[in-house]
Amino acid sequence: MGYWGYFVVGRAERPLAELAALAGAPGLTLRQETPDGWQVWEYPGGEGDVGNMHELAHQTGEPALFGYVMDSDCAVVEAAGPESGMWTTCLGREAMAARLGAGEGVVLEDYFLEPRDAAERAVAWAAEAGHIVTAEPLLEVFGADPDPLAENLFFRMLDRLGVVPL
Repeated sequence: MGYWGYFVVGRAERPLAELAALAGAPGLTLRQETPDGWQVWEYPGGEGDVGNMHELAHQTGEPALFGYVMDSDCAVVEAAGPESGMWTTCLGREAMAARLGAGEGVVLEDYFLEPRDAAERAVAWAAEAGHIVTAEPLLEVFGADPDPLAENLFFRMLDRLGVVPL
């Protein structure tokens, strides 16, 4: 059995876990913090709702994102910026399609941006965070299969966004 749980990413002067936007997730643990204020918090288990990512971006005045990893096979990525808005995509598209029953009248694009569109939105998200990135390295991540874990793909995405280096 693989990992199930959330990763919460944002930038603030105080711990993200103290903000009202994440009040629904008691027990968040700090996994990583960068010198420029980026924080990665973990909420293992995936039971319930971790909080409101849009509200987190609003409270911090910075872009924020959530990654919900499912059995280490795939992950839902939800991102928001105070200016760039919200977007949702997934990592491990083949595994996600299997989970959703794609092909039975359901397609991934009903729920998630396609990799190219997600890469373009991610570039705008990173720009709002003060990072200059290009779409191609992000497109590679959004189109990749987890190798071997979706968590690794999530952290590769954070690296490509200029948020948390690998």
